[in-house]
Amino acid sequence: MIIKSAELETVVGVTTKGLPQNKHPEFAFAGRSNVGKSSLINSLMSRKNLARTSSTPGKTQTMNFYNINKELYFVDLPGYGYAKVKVDFKAQWGPMIERYLKGSKSLRAVFILVDMRRPPTDDDMMMYEWVVKAGFNPIIIATKSDKLKRSQVKGALAAIEAAFKGEKVRIIPFSALKGTGRDEILKCIDELLITDAEENKEDMKK
Repeated sequence: MIIKSAELETVVGVTTKGLPQNKHPEFAFAGRSNVGKSSLINSLMSRKNLARTSSTPGKTQTMNFYNINKELYFVDLPGYGYAKVKVDFKAQWGPMIERYLKGSKSLRAVFILVDMRRPPTDDDMMMYEWVVKAGFNPIIIATKSDKLKRSQVKGALAAIEAAFKGEKVRIIPFSALKGTGRDEILKCIDELLITDAEENKEDMKK
């Protein structure tokens, strides 16, 4: 996939009435605050600051829909798991995200970001279970791979895989600094788009 254009099209907050009814496929990205989600999305879009990054965890408190090539959307979900975010707002993230996972007719896949340096947290596992219950097979992106020595990567990936209790999950190591994993993530999205197109053709034949 070659990304020629990318723009922030829709921002959805907890008080927003309804979700956008996009006709193009959506690919959502979820993860704990400060896991590097905005950096990942910027890397995929080949943009420096379109998705806002911050040293302050919990800044992404909306669902942001980025129109890619006028053909698909990247959806940046609110970061979770940061205690200093107001409790009343934090309590609304769950229903908002769950409503999106179950209600979007255009959502094709959900990528869950985890920090490669440590096993998935309880919040990560809860998000994983939500995504599975919504009917999707989550794809795990292990961020900050550049923070580990090469000899440590294999063990770190094994620990992440073990946390999912034997579930067959696809794990993609990623580094925003070095660009590691970017092409594999875009290839994964391409594969999903091709599968989606083939299924639509079959439906039209019926």
